[in-house]
Amino acid sequence: MNQNKSTLRNKVDDAAPIRPKTVKNMINSLLDVVPLKIDHLMLATARDEKTIVVEEFNKLRSTVIALTKGDKFLNTIMVTSTASEEGKSMTALNLAISLAKEQDHTVLLVDTDLRRPSVHKYLDINPKVGLVHCLRDNLPIEKALIKTGVGKLVILPAGEAVRDPLDMLSSNRMKEIVHELKDRYPERYVIFDTPPSHPFADAGVLASFLDATLFVVREGKANKDDVVKALEEFKDHNLLGVVYNDARVFFKTTSGYYYDYD
Repeated sequence: MNQNKSTLRNKVDDAAPIRPKTVKNMINSLLDVVPLKIDHLMLATARDEKTIVVEEFNKLRSTVIALTKGDKFLNTIMVTSTASEEGKSMTALNLAISLAKEQDHTVLLVDTDLRRPSVHKYLDINPKVGLVHCLRDNLPIEKALIKTGVGKLVILPAGEAVRDPLDMLSSNRMKEIVHELKDRYPERYVIFDTPPSHPFADAGVLASFLDATLFVVREGKANKDDVVKALEEFKDHNLLGVVYNDARVFFKTTSGYYYDYD
């Protein structure tokens, strides 16, 4: 998809307080978009197919909703892992899509893996701006949001890669953005795809001002001691649970990946 098409999908939000009628209009506007054509094999939830993988992500969705709905709605959730290539971005995307197709929620997926942003690649879009521009250049958030037409899913892409984004992610501006995204709409989940927790401090910083953490572990990828250490670090950040990915004891998809959820 070219840049112009991505630009036309922008301008989702503004800064005014949200009223129930406005929320309904906003939801209608999210649905009134030509859906992105998502061809990536691992984004199973984007397709209208009833497969075992989709069913497992729907179970994950139900678990997340059960754990985050209560007296206080824990709607800002980060998805991270110990090391790279454990499937955290795919998990974040599939969970976000599954939630967005559910009747009661809108979903915003934020690519905060500024070192190696990937959400836009999986969706085959080429946005001109993103979170980096909101942080560095004070670009209004609504200028960087992209409606996908896939359920009620909106994307805030990274915009560009940053070699050392820790100062950006720990800044007051980032805290302001998180606060705005959290409170902007009722019943909205905001999913943050973050860098791996090791060796970077980015995920730990973000966890300190998000509501909850979902941890992805890919079988045979990260060192067991590193996983235990990482989970210990995140236990004080409302760790919802662990998504156990690429588990070879159950079943195999056509791509060679295996899934189980814990």
